[in-house]
Amino acid sequence: MATFLLRAGLLVAAVIHLLPLVGVLGAERLRSLYGIPVEGADLAILLRHRAVLFGLLGAFLALSAFRPGLHGLGLAAGFTSVIAFLVLAWVTPGYNAALARVVVADWIALGALCVAAAAWWHLRRAAAAGA
Repeated sequence: MATFLLRAGLLVAAVIHLLPLVGVLGAERLRSLYGIPVEGADLAILLRHRAVLFGLLGAFLALSAFRPGLHGLGLAAGFTSVIAFLVLAWVTPGYNAALARVVVADWIALGALCVAAAAWWHLRRAAAAGA
């Protein structure tokens, strides 16, 4: 059961991190994701690159769900991403409704990662006790 919870938690976080990947397709997709006009090539490049990075992180989280040697690193990467965004949103009031949905998604990812981390810890303790 712990292995299932660990994988499920990492996969939930992976899916949430993969969703912004559609932003690579252009300014209109980015506007629908974040509720802001993407005016100018500079902002479009930065946000599209952000989408690529989230795709890479999401892919890594998915891979880490099935590679025991990557569980810890996947959890660390997921927690870093989610907590960083939630802290930035918390200290920067006044964001729009689209970003509020991202905040909710990151709270869901945080919950999934907490379940995954608890399962990982349980598996590590069980392995240590059996050694």
